[in-house]
Amino acid sequence: MKREFPMLITVIAGLGYLLFYFIPHWPFNLIGEMFQSWVIVISAFAILLGVGSLIKVHGDRISRKTEGWPYSIILLSGVFITAILGIWKGVDVGTPFDYIFRYFYSPMGSTMFSLLAFFIASAAFRAFRAQSREATMLLVAAFFVMLGRVPIGELIWEGFPKIASWLMNFPTTAGQRAIMIGAALGVVSTSIKILIGIDKSYLGGD
Repeated sequence: MKREFPMLITVIAGLGYLLFYFIPHWPFNLIGEMFQSWVIVISAFAILLGVGSLIKVHGDRISRKTEGWPYSIILLSGVFITAILGIWKGVDVGTPFDYIFRYFYSPMGSTMFSLLAFFIASAAFRAFRAQSREATMLLVAAFFVMLGRVPIGELIWEGFPKIASWLMNFPTTAGQRAIMIGAALGVVSTSIKILIGIDKSYLGGD
């Protein structure tokens, strides 16, 4: 029963939500709304589980003084201070929580993305070597997009932004839609395997 009972819950929840999505009428609408409420409650407990895991992992790093343990102190301090201020003063505009989000969290996120730009540029340099016809097309497209997205490109030639916009609106969008369709088909096939009991990886073990 340790494996059969979780499988039964998965099948009932999956089929119930599937019927609610395609037949949003009584009694499936009641079942779907009930499942949505359960998802909210489970998500709240999942957040608590994630915070507990974060505290455990970084608490161990601090106690053992492993490499980078001062950063764990900063991380846990930020978590506790932000949570306490959010619960005490609220999360509206002008509160200390909003101040931390605007002037600490957002700038740090921008800093991370700016640092990632150098890694992306390095990876692009290795990937865009014109060793084949496809790599050459990718290199040319990347050249026009990068020049069209920066001010110096428009100063060199006013056609660069137009070419970059066309590449982003048509070929790139078509590629993204193909990837989304492929991902959706993968999700559907995996969901079907879980519902009919072929895929049992979510139960743990081999």
